[in-house]
Amino acid sequence: MSQRNPAGRGVLELRPIILETQVNRYAEGSVLIRAGHTHVLCTASVDESVPGWLKGQGKGWITAEYSMLPRATHTRSKRDREKVSGRTQEIQRLIGRALRSMIDLSKIGERSITVDCDVLQADGGTRTASITGGCVALSLALEKLMKEGKIPASAWLDTVSAVSIGIKAGQVLVDLDYDEDSTADVDMNFVVKGQEQFVEVQGTAEKQTFSKTEMDQMAEAAFKATAQLRELQLAAIHKAGGRMR
Repeated sequence: MSQRNPAGRGVLELRPIILETQVNRYAEGSVLIRAGHTHVLCTASVDESVPGWLKGQGKGWITAEYSMLPRATHTRSKRDREKVSGRTQEIQRLIGRALRSMIDLSKIGERSITVDCDVLQADGGTRTASITGGCVALSLALEKLMKEGKIPASAWLDTVSAVSIGIKAGQVLVDLDYDEDSTADVDMNFVVKGQEQFVEVQGTAEKQTFSKTEMDQMAEAAFKATAQLRELQLAAIHKAGGRMR
């Protein structure tokens, strides 16, 4: 397998991924995901109510909030105090859509679960890491509700994970860091549920267009990468006492 420079990992190789669960003593589910130098704290909080537009329908809701600490990047950024930026809103909606795909909302009752994804350190792929880590935090929160007899095990459908795929100088790259992402010719994010089920695909020809063959190559690379992420997620859930397999 060819290697990328200067990282030295294979072009189709994920960065080292670490999923540390139960890092917050108060949240119903929590995980700190480290994807290379990108670190995101994900916490899942259960609320025994739903938004007004859902009341009386017997269904629950999953939503997400995303933020980046001021010094998560090379230079300090301002906090979103009064108005959430358009970029942040877009990422929050993406994470929420991804996490809702792994749950049967009709089986969790009229309760909401909010998954907060706080970027402690950013080196590319913060939204994909948030989805991958958020899935584990949400799974642990669901496990707690199952053990309390509040929801059935069938409410949990499967894992969901995400990975960035790019093309640079004609080469497909998996799990781009910031330097690779900022110079890629093509940049895509793949969100995959379980085994090879697309939830969402976001793609942009940053510097040049791409062919159907290249699209197929990126999709295949995404399936292989998310299969690895799924195994890591299931192992982390199981280690934390979860029964989802």
